[in-house]
Amino acid sequence: MARYEPAEIEARWQKAWEDARIFKAERDPSRPKYYVLEMFPYPSGRIHIGHVRNYTMGDVVARFKRATGFNVLHPMGFDAFGMPAENAAMANGGHPKDWTYSNIDTMVEQMKPLGFSLDWTRMFATCDPEYYGQQQALFLDFLEKGLVYRKNAVVNWDPVDMTVLANEQVIDGKGWRSGAPVERKELTQWFFRISEMAGELLDALDGLDDWPAKVKLMQANWIGRSRGLQFSFGVVEPEHGHDRIEVYTTRPDTLLGASFVGISPDHPLAKELERHDPKVAAFCTEARKGGTTEEAIETAEKLGYDTGLKVRHPFDTSWELPVYIANFILMDYGTGAIFGCPAHDERDFEFATKYGLDIIPTFEPVEGDYPKGAYVPAKTDKVRWTRGFAWDELATGQDAIDAAIDFCESKGVGQGVTKFRLRDWGLSRQRYWGCPIPVVHCETCGVVPEKKENLPVELPYDEGGKPIDFSIPGNPLDRHPTWRDCACPSCGGPALRETDTMDTFVDSSWYFARFTAPRATTPTVAEDVDYWMNVDQYIGGIEHAILHLLYSRFFARAMHICGHLPEKSKEPFDALFTQGMVTHAIYQTTKNGRPVYHYPEDVDLKDGRGYLKDGTEVEIIPSAKMSKSKNNVVDPVAIIQQYGADTARWFVLSDSPPERDVEWTAAGAEAANRHLARVHRIASEIAETGEAGAKGPDEPLLREMHKTIRDVTLGVESFGFNAAIAKLYAFTNTLSKSDAAPAAKRQAALTLAQLMSPMTPHLSEDIWSLLGGKGLIAEAPWPVADESMMVEDSVTLPIQVNGKRRGEITVPKDMPAGEVEKAALAVENVQRALDGAQPRKVIVVPGRIVNVVA
Repeated sequence: MARYEPAEIEARWQKAWEDARIFKAERDPSRPKYYVLEMFPYPSGRIHIGHVRNYTMGDVVARFKRATGFNVLHPMGFDAFGMPAENAAMANGGHPKDWTYSNIDTMVEQMKPLGFSLDWTRMFATCDPEYYGQQQALFLDFLEKGLVYRKNAVVNWDPVDMTVLANEQVIDGKGWRSGAPVERKELTQWFFRISEMAGELLDALDGLDDWPAKVKLMQANWIGRSRGLQFSFGVVEPEHGHDRIEVYTTRPDTLLGASFVGISPDHPLAKELERHDPKVAAFCTEARKGGTTEEAIETAEKLGYDTGLKVRHPFDTSWELPVYIANFILMDYGTGAIFGCPAHDERDFEFATKYGLDIIPTFEPVEGDYPKGAYVPAKTDKVRWTRGFAWDELATGQDAIDAAIDFCESKGVGQGVTKFRLRDWGLSRQRYWGCPIPVVHCETCGVVPEKKENLPVELPYDEGGKPIDFSIPGNPLDRHPTWRDCACPSCGGPALRETDTMDTFVDSSWYFARFTAPRATTPTVAEDVDYWMNVDQYIGGIEHAILHLLYSRFFARAMHICGHLPEKSKEPFDALFTQGMVTHAIYQTTKNGRPVYHYPEDVDLKDGRGYLKDGTEVEIIPSAKMSKSKNNVVDPVAIIQQYGADTARWFVLSDSPPERDVEWTAAGAEAANRHLARVHRIASEIAETGEAGAKGPDEPLLREMHKTIRDVTLGVESFGFNAAIAKLYAFTNTLSKSDAAPAAKRQAALTLAQLMSPMTPHLSEDIWSLLGGKGLIAEAPWPVADESMMVEDSVTLPIQVNGKRRGEITVPKDMPAGEVEKAALAVENVQRALDGAQPRKVIVVPGRIVNVVA
């Protein structure tokens, strides 16, 4: 009997697929296409089990769609620019390019043994000049269309990495890589004009029917449409030409609760004041040290500086409010100025309490006492207005806001305005390892776009013939004269290249389109994007639900405007699935009062406890996210060597719904491996038996086979992979116990192999070959369930006597109720329960149950 030898089987069938080139995608207008894409990885150096789960899900979809007749595009690439490569160069020497490509080689070497049905001929890394040169061409097209521009802006500045950070790269007020406190700094930056598409990006979410609702809600909240009032406070004694402070508020219904006006340290009035007052300048400098994220602002101590200025309330010119510069107000939000209503805003309450300002309630609860602190009711709660405009007991929320806007407009106090929380996307980063921005700065001509024929503007590998020294803080491009100094593309005079590089979100915002023609000398090729786009199924982590997806949606629209994508691709991802994480227990000991973490392979488990090789017992912290810092990571390479790739694939799909987390356990992997070996053994026995086996009835086995085809097909189509696998477990048991004729068992085993092939492609190929299947199973059409074989002629009914189950009967589906009753009463256990007595009542529920009342 052939043994299940994963190492030999998997290598053999991977070579067969490669030789047959069956996963190479080629445009074929005569066939329907299907484009499945997983979010591509960062080349950190080694794959992890999370990668295995993500790419196995995509592979199941790709193999299934190929089997059902689709021309499948399933590519792979690497999101390869970014600070980690530079940090590695700073810490260990070497060059980011060498580090990155070495990691890519390692990860490809680790991924290929998993048997993914990827078209490796389309692979690229975003740090390939061939890729980022076309990204530079897109930038120039966007610049020409007014979709990208340059302006001064306040940014998150990491003083150690000496680069701008996006808001999501600031954690607890510190840089995500360096851990240094982030500062606010004003720099000249490049921006994509995404805010002008805010309304369209928001409204289009309604049409994304195959996206998770939680992702659409997260995007909607980030875009943040709101209707509010824009109006001005008049300055009592104008300062340096500033006679008004413009404010936008989403809570005009609380305007009569105003007790102060706050402005950002970067507000034009604050900047004017700091030029003339050292105390103001000192405060503004300190205030700018905080980060610009909402989290950083909310958690930081609220600081204010009383400017001494007063403004008049728009409804009562005798009512004057003090003007403070406050560290929690950003220039990028609204107008950079707010009015504070401490009674109904927790942040304003904290500030007013600290500085002894008035707290003026405008409403109170309908019932109960006024709570201590700021009273902020739920939007649907009724309130009693004590200083309202022209209403009583309206619900808080948009009804009250709209009424307040109408009232203010009728009095000539400002106007209702719809605004969005979404700000333009700042793409400038002060670092080396990123896509160079293709413009030059000329004293004569100003900012000049590079000519397309000069693209790509490549990063320099060395510096005057010497290796670039990444240990020197700052951007190496700023001090690289042979790269930085250039000729102006317009006048030919001396110029300087732009030394900022692009945010890595840019690299990942259009890669899906590049995969349709990855070697083209233009960003896309019309015939290819028309055929392959859109991405039919996109798969990735929920952590990318906001920015990556939002930026990709913007890029698709911008590329359409510039002629690089068709109208249909303005929304590039038709369906989205967000998978859960793979978790593992943490094994911890303590040394000198500090935790020490141990790898799973260094721990022996026995009776629910864990021990190191020297007998030391470890503390087991269950089911935590895999993290290199906690050493609770599982090496897929070791798993493949021990059990084979199919075991890893089967386990990560079988143990939990794919949208939920799955805990990797050694016991679970061993059980998966035993099951696959059992399937191989059953198939081998059927192959060896030939026609000499027992010849029982075929129908029960074939009926179960067709039910399994139906159920597994539905499971794969709906991402219910674990449910599909449960059906395959059950059918394996049915096949192992069946006494059907050899031909029926062979047919059932071949079908089992086909149904398992998206999950365990190597094992399935081997079984297919053992049983004489034609060609490769990877090219075989998907089995189709015969509806007539799933029509049941009989039904099994449980029998209850006085509510307790006493047996069951199998009867024809159309048997009359009277005959069912007789059959039920003839069951030995039912007679024993009745103990000779006649039943008072027998209730037959057709197709479901027989109830006997004694």
